Amino acid sequence: MGPNPTDRAKGGTKRSLLTDGYGVPLGLAIDGANRHDLKLLAPTVVSIPVRRPKPTPRCPQGLCLDKGYDYDEARDLARAFGYTSHIRVRGEEAKKTRRHLRSKARRWVVERTHSWMNRFRRVLVRWEKRVQNYVGMLHLTCALITLRSAEVLG
Repeated sequence: MGPNPTDRAKGGTKRSLLTDGYGVPLGLAIDGANRHDLKLLAPTVVSIPVRRPKPTPRCPQGLCLDKGYDYDEARDLARAFGYTSHIRVRGEEAKKTRRHLRSKARRWVVERTHSWMNRFRRVLVRWEKRVQNYVGMLHLTCALITLRSAEVLG
């Protein structure tokens, strides 16, 4: 029969990352690679270690998500956490890039931070059997990225 076609029997670990506008990691959650991104949204937002300021109408806080989060549940979660959601509708980004060739995707900051994390070989391939050890290495990686960003940003 073979593996289940819905999850494609993916092995490994999925990282869900929340960053600020400069790519500094703020929140992190991990789960199995066969888990849908939507299921990691709430744990990722809850994992922010510092208390964030209350959003106001004058200073709203946006949550930019890709088209994998194009569900009402994601919009409801963003609203419950006090974020203004900016979720790409499926097919919208392809149309926009055809019209505006120089426009960048909204999530390039997060993708760049994932790339920075992948430069740490210890995190790129998960060798640890215990989740706590892997999460500790991810937190150390995020701390180093934050330190390097602070040096660059001044």
